[in-house]
Amino acid sequence: MDYKLLGKSGLRVSELSLGTMTFGEDWGWGASQEESKRIIDAYAEAGGNFLDTADGYTNGTSEKMVGEFVKSERSRWVIATKYSFNQHPGDPNGGGNHRKHMVEAVEGSLKRLGTDYIDLYWVHAWDRLTPAEEVMRGLDDLVRQGKVLYLGTSDEPAWVVSYSNAIAELQGWTRFVGLQVEYSLIERTPERDLLPMAAYLGLGVTAWSPLASGILTGKYNKDAKTEEPKRLDQATFTQVDERALAIAAKVKAVADGIGHSSAQVALAWVRQQGAIPIIGARKFSQFEDNLRSLEVTLSAEHLAQLDEVSKIDLGFPHEFLRREFVQNYLHGGLWDRLEKPWKAARNFLF
Repeated sequence: MDYKLLGKSGLRVSELSLGTMTFGEDWGWGASQEESKRIIDAYAEAGGNFLDTADGYTNGTSEKMVGEFVKSERSRWVIATKYSFNQHPGDPNGGGNHRKHMVEAVEGSLKRLGTDYIDLYWVHAWDRLTPAEEVMRGLDDLVRQGKVLYLGTSDEPAWVVSYSNAIAELQGWTRFVGLQVEYSLIERTPERDLLPMAAYLGLGVTAWSPLASGILTGKYNKDAKTEEPKRLDQATFTQVDERALAIAAKVKAVADGIGHSSAQVALAWVRQQGAIPIIGARKFSQFEDNLRSLEVTLSAEHLAQLDEVSKIDLGFPHEFLRREFVQNYLHGGLWDRLEKPWKAARNFLF
């Protein structure tokens, strides 16, 4: 396992994050305590140190298990958890990003995790109601109290994230250093605004559902030979359509050509885009397969093939700004000869 700095911070995190939403069987499909312990031990042995959980995962069981598993070596782990979702249906203040819920949520997470501090605290999702000033000042208070060390945000529009960080910087408050988004070969829309913003502002990116709820493992394709339960047969974040199946088929073709699994290729692609995949598993065999993605480095030819089958229309204004006549008007025909300071950060910025 290699390590990365998380955005504009000195925090060192492993290049794969272990997602623990599957820790616990409260939702009817997770991993048992024994299987979860086996997975986290193997992750630690491989050098992993970056755990991803949330206050609502498996009704709080995920945080409890994580806390129990790491308590003997708490300092070596980077524990990331989240708040936002309502754990008390019918209570209007039982969820959201506001200060009242924030304080109650962080205290609950600290208790379940059995720790004095949280390494990375994520806003789980934008609630569309709470002012950014209230969120950022509240989070800064948690940092100053020593309950939280670093801040990140997940599932928010780019303008909300950039405005929030600008407000924090102007006020001298703690800024977000991490951004968590759904990102995979099937879900590439963060490339329109979220990922360019992250590169420009220096936010470390973690990718949830890097296998698109299992579609990129190939198990939904017609020639798949598996009797494994398929979560998307009952509930879905990602639609299983012809485009998704075509992308999965191309991933399998690349995987077959280099002697690796489809999952390993899909995870390697996310890593080579500069993001940290969050890997999660219900079974140890799935975790082992995902871990071996570290052995995969995709060639330029493979990356081009995967890009071609999965590319998206960036929409306005991005496609407009890329047009040759626009570049010529803006830069006098010298666009290709101008130094681009963001190139080293991420090639798809513009």
